[in-house]
Formats: sequence, C-alpha cells, structure tokens
Amino acid sequence: MTREADLTAIQNSILALCRRFPAEYWRELDRERAYPTAFVQAITQEGFLGALIPEEYGGSGLGLRAACAILQEIHKNGCNAGAAHAQMYTMGTLLKHGSAAQKSQWLPKIAAGELRLQAFGVTEPGSGSETLALSTTAVRDGDTYVVNGQKIWTSRAEHSDFMILLARTTPQEQVARKGEGLSVFMLDMNAARAAGTLTIRPIRTMMNHATTEVFFDNVRVPAQNLIGQEGQGFRYILDGMNAERSLIGAECLGDAEWFIDKASKYVTDRKVFGRPLGANQSIQFPIARAYAQFRAAELMVAQAGDRFDAGLQIGEEANIGKMLASEAAWAAAEACVQAHGGFAFAEEFDIERKFRETRLYQVAPVSTNLILAYIGQNVLGMPRSY
Repeated sequence: MTREADLTAIQNSILALCRRFPAEYWRELDRERAYPTAFVQAITQEGFLGALIPEEYGGSGLGLRAACAILQEIHKNGCNAGAAHAQMYTMGTLLKHGSAAQKSQWLPKIAAGELRLQAFGVTEPGSGSETLALSTTAVRDGDTYVVNGQKIWTSRAEHSDFMILLARTTPQEQVARKGEGLSVFMLDMNAARAAGTLTIRPIRTMMNHATTEVFFDNVRVPAQNLIGQEGQGFRYILDGMNAERSLIGAECLGDAEWFIDKASKYVTDRKVFGRPLGANQSIQFPIARAYAQFRAAELMVAQAGDRFDAGLQIGEEANIGKMLASEAAWAAAEACVQAHGGFAFAEEFDIERKFRETRLYQVAPVSTNLILAYIGQNVLGMPRSY
C-alpha cells in the first residue's frame, strides 16, 4: 500500500510541474486544437509517464494508487493528462502478459521517452463498446500477421510510435468461447505509415482530445510482436481496462477539485446586494454537495488502487470508482457554471474548457450505463439483458 508521505511528495512535484504550464498555455492549445507536446515531454522527463514501469526497465516502479495520484493532481491544477494517460494504462497489458524479451525491448525506451505508447486500438465504428464484435482481422502469414480493418476514437494515434492493437485472429464462428479468438499486438505505427498501409484521420470533437480514426490496409506486424497467446487478447485487455478506469476516475477527481475550488473562491469573494454570493444557500449547497460526492468517489478510487497494488481483483471497485468520480466532476462543473453565471462562458475563466473536457468521462472510456449493467449482472447477480 502506498504511503501517504509518498503521495504527498508526488503531489508536490506535480504542482511544481503544472505551474510551468499555466492556463494561457491550455487556452492556446484549445483554440488551435493542438497537442500539448511540451507538457507531455515534461511529464515524461520527470518520470511520471513511467510510473508503472518497474525500476529494472528504467521506470519509477510505482503502483496504481500512486499513478492515480499523479493524474488527479495534474487535473486538480488545471492541466489535462488526456494527451498522455494511455501510456500508463496500456502498460498493464505489456507488463503482465508480454514476454521478457518484449519488455526488455520496449519498456526502457518508453520510460526514457524515446518511444511513445499512447494509442490503444480497440473500438470500431460497428462495435462500439461491444468489444467481442470487432471485425479488424490479423491473419498469420509466415512470420508476420497481416492486419486489415478500422479503429475509431483512437486518441493520440498521430502522436504515438506504437499502438496496443486488439484484432481478431480467429473468426467468431470458429471459437469455442465467445471471449476467444482476439489477440493483442504491439504495432509499430511509424513503420506502417512509412509503408503506406496505415492511415490516420483526425476527428474534430467538442474538446481538444487528439482523437482519430485509423485504417489498416494489409499492415504487416511481426509475429514476435504478438503479446501473450494468440486468441487470448480479450482477457489481457480486460486486465488493463480496470486499471484504465481507476486512472480516468482519478482524473475526474482532479477535475472535481478544480471546479469546487474555483467555485468556492468565486462565491466567497463575489459580492451581490451587499453580501457574498456564497451566503445564498441556493449557490452554496450545490457546491457543498459536489464536494461530498467528490470525497465519496475518492475513497472508492483509492480502494481500487490499493487492491490492484495488492494483487486483488478490482472490477467492482474500478467501475464504481470511475462512475462516481465522473458524476462528481460533472456535478462540480454544473455548480461552478451556475455560480459564475455568464462569466463561466468566457474563455479567460477556463471553466468552459474544463466543462467540455470533463463531460467526456460519463461516456468514455466506458459509459455509465455499461457500468451499471456490470454492477447489476456481475456484482449483484441479476439477469443479463438481451
């Protein structure tokens, strides 16, 4: 279990780093829909993106609880880790299921910032969150696999050297169990683009999230880049998804803190009819309620991190933590907007930017409805819906 003193040291380091990237930096990026290259380089150089990589491979060797603290603190201080967070949660697949040779080949370079592993190729236009229905194929041809298909909402693909790719290696009708037949690969995106077999198209969205759709046209992937056993990739990806949900939950917690702090200070200083705006219970209570939601969600996200670091299953805790944290962030965002009134829509207050950014997390990387279905069916044992 991560010590509180260690978490405090991490938070202080993040605070110092974030001060180098003030609000003006993020506003300009948002206007131009530009990638925060300088910020990503800084958190890489400080070792934060290598937090989950063992020390023997050049990483920090920290646990999930500490990684969550890193992302929470980044968002608490008005920055956004969305441009780099995948490098943390994709680590789980490679760390847990990669061979010794694969880890030795890639992890030191990722930890040093020589390679970026930012892209996660899972979602497809026709399958969405129904991962087992994906149709991108990887067909064995000698010592390579040939990949054809399409992925969507593949964020950071333009800024990544490698992608963790989930593709079908056995037709769905030929597998004994529906969770089989999918495999995971480390795909060298630079090599594929140079060969003209991989195309990336940006998707402009309401927030600056550098997301894209990716097309594979006979992309050749060396067989040695297969992670684990062929056909078992869905299970490997699920391991990483639980860590992902905790890390995203931590970002939501940071957003909630930012909104609550912003709102609390504003309504304390702002005078209306001769008294502080925050003296009105209609203004004060939503902010207080959002804080209560934040604290409850924080406990669940922390529990997920501690259990993961102890080697325990965290499906329930990770899903609930992510759901509660995303809802707490949205409640805080709503309270902050209402408290500021028209000023909330002015770019210089940064609220409208953060408002757009935090809304994403009730939809992705897993929607609230899917989390509720997981709780109902897998935790409470209720019937599956059809």
